[in-house]
Amino acid sequence: MTQTTGVTITGASGRMGQMLIAQVNASGKHHLAGAVERSGHPWVGLDLGEVMGGASTGLKVTDDPLEAIAKSQAIIDFTAPAATLEFAALAAQARAVHVIGTTGMSDDEIAALEPASRHAVIVRAGNMSLGVNLLTQLTKRVAAALDEDYDIEVIEAHHNQKVDAPSGTALMLGEAAAEGRGVALNDVADRGRDGITGARKRGDIGFTAIRGGDIVGEHDVMFAAAGERIILRHIASDRSVFARGALKAALWGQGRAPGQYDMLDVLGLNDTPG
Repeated sequence: MTQTTGVTITGASGRMGQMLIAQVNASGKHHLAGAVERSGHPWVGLDLGEVMGGASTGLKVTDDPLEAIAKSQAIIDFTAPAATLEFAALAAQARAVHVIGTTGMSDDEIAALEPASRHAVIVRAGNMSLGVNLLTQLTKRVAAALDEDYDIEVIEAHHNQKVDAPSGTALMLGEAAAEGRGVALNDVADRGRDGITGARKRGDIGFTAIRGGDIVGEHDVMFAAAGERIILRHIASDRSVFARGALKAALWGQGRAPGQYDMLDVLGLNDTPG
């Protein structure tokens, strides 16, 4: 029997955590090595299968990430920035691949991943789906082909429990558009409009965030000029697309040189090798 990759899931009780656990259990290439929740969470110390409404698995949810990560070849992390930085240090100690789907990380927090990436593989992306990463490449190419006569607007929609805006995917798409135009996103981003804002500034990349119901994730990149609009769109109707991408990244990272990578590297879509 071919050896499978041991994976620890952080934030096990969350929407993505439970989806990731289900996908690991359904995979023939991975096995669940650990499930982590924060201290004081009601799942801690209980059998993972039972708290998820199924049969006993013998694997207990832990609040000790070091113990879980030490038994793993990969950690998949869709949590919060502060927790992600803690997990990055532990994954580096264990030389485990750290797949990061956490959004809302500041530039300083992203920079703080650098020490860990000297010792272990980090795959970080605002979105793990194949379709979104193709959309990112298309956005970059269309932005490079069109001049500032075309206003760029990134429009995203998510469920009403999402805590950050714009979404990590929207920012990833904005970065791609800015890169296509040869500018820094921080110099041209328009992330808030309210009241008398005046006319739109030529060359800005705008962001619009919608929150409601149980929307999994919808992203449009609109290029609008006088007389025409070009709209690139991706709609996710099932979180399993993100989970499958994260598992692909965990497998891809095995045996790679330490460093920071993204899903374009995993999918072979980068213009140059990552």
